[in-house]
Amino acid sequence: MPIGVLLGLLSFSIYAVGDAITKGLAGQVGVFQIQFFVNLFALLPIVFAKGSSERWRDTFRLANPLLMHARALLYTVATLCFTFAVTTIPFAETYSLAFLAPLFLALLAVIVLREQVVAARWIFIALSFVGVLIVVRPGFRELGVGHLAAVMCALLAAAANTILRIVSTSEKQISIIAMNGAYQLVVCGALMLPGFTAMDWWQLGRLAIIGIMGGFAQILIIQAVARTPASHIGPTQYVQILWAVALGAVFFSETLDLVGYLGLALLVAAGISTVFSDGAQARILGRWSEFRARRGEPQPTIEGSDL
Repeated sequence: MPIGVLLGLLSFSIYAVGDAITKGLAGQVGVFQIQFFVNLFALLPIVFAKGSSERWRDTFRLANPLLMHARALLYTVATLCFTFAVTTIPFAETYSLAFLAPLFLALLAVIVLREQVVAARWIFIALSFVGVLIVVRPGFRELGVGHLAAVMCALLAAAANTILRIVSTSEKQISIIAMNGAYQLVVCGALMLPGFTAMDWWQLGRLAIIGIMGGFAQILIIQAVARTPASHIGPTQYVQILWAVALGAVFFSETLDLVGYLGLALLVAAGISTVFSDGAQARILGRWSEFRARRGEPQPTIEGSDL
């Protein structure tokens, strides 16, 4: 198995474990507070993400300032929606709804970027959507705000990644990362103040673990796409679905019925097929998986989340 694929599997597994720890903080720490401290601690590993040809003093010298600010804001709201969803609804349902992002991304690519999407890709995207419907089953069960938040996460992440495809060849890798981090800290920091909750060392420690793990996970993605074609890395994100099922069952007593598991299987199979359907590079949801294939060079990106 190529080393890049292994690194991709490890990276997205780390994200899934971090999301499980986040879910464990539900009811103890507010969403804004979680996001603020996670992003604060995520800055620690980011020093390793700077491209060799990039300079720290040029971090906020932007070629497309309006688009970069818009993307950072969209991504910030998307991650807040994901954190809210993962702390309020079952793990597997959060991921299945968040994986609607490729559908929204394809629609935006046609509307905004005037791209041609082959019929096979539309078929696989439609099957992915059917898989999501089977898992969530709207109309047969009560849906809550958490489900809406997960859908909004997918939509906003797709919009952010549409912008990323426009700016990725002209903006520095470190600038993309830093803009996201800055918006997360400023927006979440301001929103958490009215409802700030005093934390004990164990709660703060878990937030530190989530942030540092996420920071290193994004570095693994950078290394993965530097060693292996992005189209091979794309399907590795679906390992998060497996982790969601396992972690949800073991730690949160969340299980699906047979129909739900069949829906997840359809979602994963159609999603992986979508990656290869037209020979394009992988277009996937992944918090921080937004880096050039070679550090510091204007190469295609894997588009995504972790979220």
